[in-house]
Amino acid sequence: ITFTYMKIILRLVITAVLVLLIANFMSGVHVASFVTSLIVAFVLGIINIFIKPIMILFTLPFTIFTLGLFLLVINAIVIIMCTKIVGGFTVDSFWTALVFSVVLSILQSISYKIFIKE
Repeated sequence: ITFTYMKIILRLVITAVLVLLIANFMSGVHVASFVTSLIVAFVLGIINIFIKPIMILFTLPFTIFTLGLFLLVINAIVIIMCTKIVGGFTVDSFWTALVFSVVLSILQSISYKIFIKE
């Protein structure tokens, strides 16, 4: 396995651990198991690669008008989409998804800086 694939696998594992960790501390987010959180991490990655850029493109006027804050709404929608795809992963409301996505993004940024060296 090359170094690039190792980084991708490490990112998936870090995201899975963070999803499980946040679900344990945040009410309204439920993850059945670590395997479920791995699937959530994978599905989030796929959605972020293929669907999120299209959503950003279609909502560009809203994003510009709100000075980028609408991207938080897109992130919450991505989390809700993930709950529809992955069984065993639920988020109680849109606002919970919004907070979850913000916390996950912040913790991912910190964790990637610590554990993944470029």
